[in-house]
Amino acid sequence: MSKALGTLGVPIGVVGIILLLIVPVPTWMLDILIIVNILFTLVVLLTAMFVKRPLDFSVFPSLLLVATLFRLGLNVASTRLVLGEAHAGQVIQAFGQIAVGGSLVIGAVVFLILVVIQFVVVTKGAERVAEVGARFTLDAMPGKQMAIDADLNAGLITEEQARARRAEVAAEADFYGAMDGASKFVKGDAIAGAIIIVINVVGGIAIGMLQRGMEVGEAVNTYSLLTIGDGLVTQIPALLMAVSTGMIVTRSNAESDLGSSTSSQLSQSRTALLIAGAASVVLGFIPGMPILAFLVVGALLILVAQRIKAAEKAKQELEEAAAGTEVARQPDSTEDLLEQMRVNALEVQLAPDLIDLVSGSADDLLARVRGLRRRIALDYGFVVPPVRTRDSLDLPPSTYVIRVAGIETGRGIAPPGRVLALGDDLGGLPGAVTVEPVFGLPGKWVPAEMRHSAELTGATVIDRGSVVVTHLSSVIVSNAARLLSREDVRVLTESLKSVNPSAVEELVPNLLTLADVQRVLQGLLEEKVPINDLARIYEALTLRAKASHDPEGLIEAARQALGPVIVSRHVDDNVLRVLMIDPGLEQNMLESMRPSELGSQIVLDANRLDALLTSVRNTVDAAAERGLSPVLVCAPALRPAIRRLVAPQRDGLPVLSYSEVTSAQVAIETVGVIRALDPIPA
Repeated sequence: MSKALGTLGVPIGVVGIILLLIVPVPTWMLDILIIVNILFTLVVLLTAMFVKRPLDFSVFPSLLLVATLFRLGLNVASTRLVLGEAHAGQVIQAFGQIAVGGSLVIGAVVFLILVVIQFVVVTKGAERVAEVGARFTLDAMPGKQMAIDADLNAGLITEEQARARRAEVAAEADFYGAMDGASKFVKGDAIAGAIIIVINVVGGIAIGMLQRGMEVGEAVNTYSLLTIGDGLVTQIPALLMAVSTGMIVTRSNAESDLGSSTSSQLSQSRTALLIAGAASVVLGFIPGMPILAFLVVGALLILVAQRIKAAEKAKQELEEAAAGTEVARQPDSTEDLLEQMRVNALEVQLAPDLIDLVSGSADDLLARVRGLRRRIALDYGFVVPPVRTRDSLDLPPSTYVIRVAGIETGRGIAPPGRVLALGDDLGGLPGAVTVEPVFGLPGKWVPAEMRHSAELTGATVIDRGSVVVTHLSSVIVSNAARLLSREDVRVLTESLKSVNPSAVEELVPNLLTLADVQRVLQGLLEEKVPINDLARIYEALTLRAKASHDPEGLIEAARQALGPVIVSRHVDDNVLRVLMIDPGLEQNMLESMRPSELGSQIVLDANRLDALLTSVRNTVDAAAERGLSPVLVCAPALRPAIRRLVAPQRDGLPVLSYSEVTSAQVAIETVGVIRALDPIPA
C-alpha cells in the first residue's frame, strides 16, 4: 500500500495542482493547502541540511519544479478568493492582521524585504553556484572516468565498483545540470510573486471601489492587507525553498550531515574561540553597550574552548597508548617483517561470524579445501598453492573474500545457521534472496532447520561450506595461469624427469628455458586445457622448438598434441557441436592477419570488427536458446587470433582448430555459421 502511494502520490499531486489553477476552491481547503505548502518546504529544507551528499537528494530539481508549480497554483486560488470574495481564509487573514500588526506600511516593508532577500541574495547566489557547479562537473567528467579506468586496470577496484563509480559520476553530472536549470525556477518564482502582488493590489482596489462601493481608504486597507498576507504566505515557503536550493548546490560530499560538520569544524580551532570570547568581553565595556549580554556570550565561548582543550588532551593520550600497544604487539624482527610482507598466492578471508566454518571436523572448510586441491591437481595437472584461511574484522557480517596474489577476486556471503536453496519456486520459503556467485542462479538463504521443506519444493539445497568451496574452485580454475609459478614448473619438470628423462633432457634447458615452458603451460591453463599429460606436451614442444621459439606457435603445437583431450571436454553424447566460419570471411581474416608483440592479430576496420563480433554474439545466442553449448572451429593459423578477439566478448566460448577437432574420433554437428556481415554504418 505504501509503495503504491509513493508511486502515485506525485502524479496525483500534479493533477491536483492543475485542477487548482482551474477550479475554485473553498477557503477551508485553501487554508489546508497553504499549511501543507509551508510544512512541505520546511521538510525539504531540513532534508537538505541532513543529507551528506547532494546526490543523496537527487530528486530535488524535480521536487523544486513541483513545489514552484504548487505555490503558483496557490497564488491563483488565493487571488480568485481575494478579488472575488474579499476573504481568502484564516491563514491569509492571520498573516495580514497578526504577522504585520494590521499595518499596511509594515506589511509592505516586510514583504519587500523578503523579496529582496530571496531574489537578490539567495536566488542569485544559488543560481550562480549551480551554473558554476554544472560547468565544473561536466569539465571534470572525462578526468574522473579516466581515473576510474586507471584504478580498474591497476586492479585497485573491481568491475562492479567501476560500474558503480561511473554511474555516480554520470548521476553527479546530471544532477548539477538539472540544478542549473532548476535554479531558474526559483528566480522566476520570486519575480512572479512580486508581479502577482501588484496585480492583486491594483485589481482589488478597483473591484472594491467600482463593484462593492467601498471608499478609497477602506478598499486600500481591505485588499492591501489581504494581498500582503497572501504574499507573505507564499513568499515564506518560496524563501525556504530558495535557501534549500542554495544549501544543496553549495553542499560538498561529507561523512556527516550539515549540523555535525558545522559543529566539528567550527570547534576545530581552540585559539579562534578564545580570541572571540576575549573580544566579546572587551566589547561589553564600551560605554552604552549591554555589558551583561557580552559577558555571557564571551564566557560561553571561553568555556567551549576549555572543553575542546580537555578533549584534545584525552584524544592525544588515547592515541599514544594505542601506538604504544601496537608497537609492543608487533615484533620488529626481519623474519616477522618478511612474513608480513609476503603475498599469499591464494587466501580466503572470513568475517568473524564465519569462523565456525573452520571447525576442525572431517568435513569443515579446511578439509574440503584439501580435497579441492587434490581434485584440481588430478583434473588440470598442476598443484594448487596452499590456501591460507584467516578471519578479517574489516569484512561485513557473513561475508567471505577470495584473494589471488593479494587481489580480491571473489566475494560472497554464507550466513550462519542457513543453507542455500536454489530453484524457481522459492516464494514460500523464508530467507534473504541472493544470487549464487558462480553460476548466477537465483536462490535464498533459508534457515538450516527448513532444509527438508526446501527440498520438498524441488529446490537444490547447498550447505555454506560447499558454497565457499565451489566459489573457490571457480576462482582457481579461472586464475590457474596466474597461480602456476616458475617453481611449480620446475617441480613438475623434475617429477617428469624421474620417469621420462629423455622428454625433459632434450627440451630443458637445451631448447627452452623454464620460463619458456612456464609461458606455454600458462597459455594452456588460460583456456582451461589440462596439462596432466606433461610428457606429450614436452615432446610436442621439442619438435616445435627446433624450428621456432615463438610462444604462440609453441602453445599451438602443445594443443595439437592434446587435441583429443581438448575435444573430449566439449563432447555431449559423443557429438561435438560446432560453429563454423563462412569460408569467404575466413579467407578475408587470414589475409588480415598481422604479427604483433602480443601474438598474431586480425586487423580489421572498426565497422567490420563490430559486424564480426555481432555475428559471433548472435550465432552463440541462437545456439544457447536451443540449449546447446557449441565450440567455435577455425583454421589453425587463425585460432590464437580469433580466441584473442572473442575472449573479451564471449569468455565461455571455446575456440578450437580444425586439426584439433579432426584428431578426435567424434561426430561433428554444425549448429551455426558465422557469416561475413556488411559493415555497421558509422
